[in-house]
Amino acid sequence: MPETLEPLLHVRGLQAWYGESHALHGVDFDVFPGETVTLVGRNGVGKTTTLRAIMGILRKRTGTIRFRGADVTRVPLHRIAHHGIGFVPEERGIFASLSVEENLLLPPAVAPGGMTVDEIYDLFPNLQERRRSAGTQLSGGEQQMLAIARVLRSGVSLLLLDEPTEGLAPVIVQRIGEVLRILKGRGMTVLLVEQNVRFAAKVADRFYLMDHGRVLDGFPVAELAERNRQMTETLGV
Repeated sequence: MPETLEPLLHVRGLQAWYGESHALHGVDFDVFPGETVTLVGRNGVGKTTTLRAIMGILRKRTGTIRFRGADVTRVPLHRIAHHGIGFVPEERGIFASLSVEENLLLPPAVAPGGMTVDEIYDLFPNLQERRRSAGTQLSGGEQQMLAIARVLRSGVSLLLLDEPTEGLAPVIVQRIGEVLRILKGRGMTVLLVEQNVRFAAKVADRFYLMDHGRVLDGFPVAELAERNRQMTETLGV
């Protein structure tokens, strides 16, 4: 990225704990405006923990998290979205007893520019077809679409996605990839945790490789092929 461009998200020395278990050991990385950046690594190396620490879900943490130049390290969970950061967890967190449309209408706007329900339906036609269906009646892919769509309604400028393609049919994975490219075209910034490197290579600008609660290296997607040996050794595949 150009040296003159300020990062949208700046993380330095991030450490985090689950009780007495030390999960992150000084995570450093930047995400620039309009980028899609992917955290890759084996299960249990701290990728999801990094997202949870940024959001403030994990409160036992030290280090610095700056968003749009402001220190948000101590901002409580219920206020972090108002700074413009949205999180789609792996478990999705939709309200099963509410219809698709009720789920979409529920989140408050935290900033101007959130998508309208009609814009969401243009982006996810499946949701329009199922708009009166309860969350319990949706497939896993439809639930994932709804979880992403609900955050897009709020007007956030940084989207944190945790394993959005895990367990989904190839046609749904393809659609999520298309949506991420559309969002990028609209200026959305995305920080993605994704085990499917082939999928991530189609949507990401840069990768950060994680192991044992640290970022080992960062590189652009153009270098992915030449990093194959390093990726294979670190990911254990």
